[in-house]
Amino acid sequence: MNYDHILIRYGEMTTKGKNRAKFVSVLKDNVKHRLKKFSALELEVTRDRMYIKLNGEDHEAVIEKIRHIFGIHTFSLAMKVTTDLEEMKRGALEAFLQVSEGVKTFKISVHRTYKHFPMETNELNHELGAHILRNTENITVDVRKPDVNVRVEVREEFTYIMCEDLQGAGGLPVGVGGKAMLLLSGGIDSPVAGYLVMKRGVTLEAIHFHSPPFTSERAKQKVIDLAQRLTKYCKRITLHIVPFTEVQKAIHKQVPDSYTMTVMRRMMLRIAERVAAERGVLALATGESLGQVASQTLDSMHTINEATNYPILRPLITTDKVEIMKIAREIDTYDLSILPYEDCCTIFTPPNPSTKPKREKANRFEQFYDFEPLIQDAVENIEKMILHAEVEEKEEFEELF
Repeated sequence: MNYDHILIRYGEMTTKGKNRAKFVSVLKDNVKHRLKKFSALELEVTRDRMYIKLNGEDHEAVIEKIRHIFGIHTFSLAMKVTTDLEEMKRGALEAFLQVSEGVKTFKISVHRTYKHFPMETNELNHELGAHILRNTENITVDVRKPDVNVRVEVREEFTYIMCEDLQGAGGLPVGVGGKAMLLLSGGIDSPVAGYLVMKRGVTLEAIHFHSPPFTSERAKQKVIDLAQRLTKYCKRITLHIVPFTEVQKAIHKQVPDSYTMTVMRRMMLRIAERVAAERGVLALATGESLGQVASQTLDSMHTINEATNYPILRPLITTDKVEIMKIAREIDTYDLSILPYEDCCTIFTPPNPSTKPKREKANRFEQFYDFEPLIQDAVENIEKMILHAEVEEKEEFEELF
């Protein structure tokens, strides 16, 4: 007997009341999408669990996919046996033996969903534990801190037996929380912000401001690669690349140096808002962290926010750089983010940007020049691409040959 199922637990989704069925349905769809290349798999969904029948598929490869699906709290490799005492004893022993190397203690944890089973929970705990003790050596029971917890979920027709809980990505399924537009710069922070926004169930699109010849094609490709990397956590990401050169040149020419950064950010929000409105997007998202640089003080945010009526999601607002870098490494965006290709935020950088810009001053400086035609031209000439996770996976596969 081998592990033939993966049991998935929902976590936070169980608190969603009347919306629970919708959340479970979206999670099921996301799981099917991520696992579609495993053609032999079968998926069964209940109110509080999801079961994947492996049917001979490589469980390690399936697990690697499951780890990155938001909405999954924990999951376990499981054996499925009929709800018969002798079968349960045999399955519990076999499951334990597969993880028993170096193990000295264990316990049995029975969850008896099928209340009509003729034995009570404590009786089953003792019966199954005794069977393992009789068929092993130098193993004892420890109900407080066991090396292995043999979990037994008793249902009417079948019982699931598992010995290890693996951590899922947590959060909510992508697709239950509306849609946001991520301002993706190419640095360390914004990809992490995108990851955290998706973790709250939000579908993500991204917008990048490209200023050739001041920013290179390699800088643009870095951003494409970062957006591609984020598709590991969703179905797809639509990336909008904005030709920003003329807008940025006009800002540099017409606006005092201390306010060029502030006005540039305001122009970005105006453009992002127009794209968001066309795409049915409900919010903008940025990688800003309070106080890191001049444009991320409260004064700056107050002045920059005036440019849009859209809510701005800032999931990194209270985190420091060390915490952000840690997450970037965990989600595999850090190495891409530190590639030395400048984005438009680093060119024309003034020596002394204002850390306390005022709205009235920003508005007055913007009146020196008619930016509207440049903004509209940038919007009309956006390059759009749709990135799928399968592209990256195919490339990684091809590198093996």
